[in-house]
Amino acid sequence: MSDGAQALVTPSDRRFDPRLLAWLSPAFPVGAFAYSHGLEWAVERGWVCDRETLTEWLRDLVGHGAIRNDMILLAAAWRAVVGDQMRGLAEVNTLALALQPSAERHLETVTQGNAFLETVRAAWSGDSDALDDMALALAPDVAYPVAVGAATAAHDLPLTETLNACGLAAVSNLTSAAIRLSAVGQTDAQRTIAALMPELAACAAAAGQSTLDDLGGAVYRSDIASLAHETQYTRLFRS
Repeated sequence: MSDGAQALVTPSDRRFDPRLLAWLSPAFPVGAFAYSHGLEWAVERGWVCDRETLTEWLRDLVGHGAIRNDMILLAAAWRAVVGDQMRGLAEVNTLALALQPSAERHLETVTQGNAFLETVRAAWSGDSDALDDMALALAPDVAYPVAVGAATAAHDLPLTETLNACGLAAVSNLTSAAIRLSAVGQTDAQRTIAALMPELAACAAAAGQSTLDDLGGAVYRSDIASLAHETQYTRLFRS
């Protein structure tokens, strides 16, 4: 990363803002509970059936899949807003939408992204001019990590803490889905989250120093699951 980009990251990362707890909590109305990210198909096929297989499935998403990529995209969006680069922000969003491997994953990210940005604009005070400029640059649809990165930057929330909170929220949502799919119980779900904390911290730290050139993935079964879920006969989730 350039010295200029480093300067954008470091100063505001020395504090924690409790708004992150609210914005990335299950109570924030983005509908995250309705999506399993293809996990429902993985449970149907027996690929995920207990704590060990769930932990490995999520570990791959953090290390090589969508959770890692979402953190990189979030960081790029955050820097674009801090640098007042609305065109760059729009380009990050276009890339984020194009990276979705299936129709349901596209639905998952834009439904949550649109809801997140709309709710922040409606309910939370901040730099209204910046938020209006962002909404214009990102119309008509915004990917969820881009919405989070842009809104947190407009509210001067720290990048590193945002990345950590977003990664933990993603893993927590998927473990909640695994509970509802009866793949694990509540205690094993918490064991999974605890086991993944070092990987989440490392992923957030790397994403904070990343560029869009670092995007990439190798989680083929997750992508296949998101495609196969579209025709799954009995479904609890929208993805």
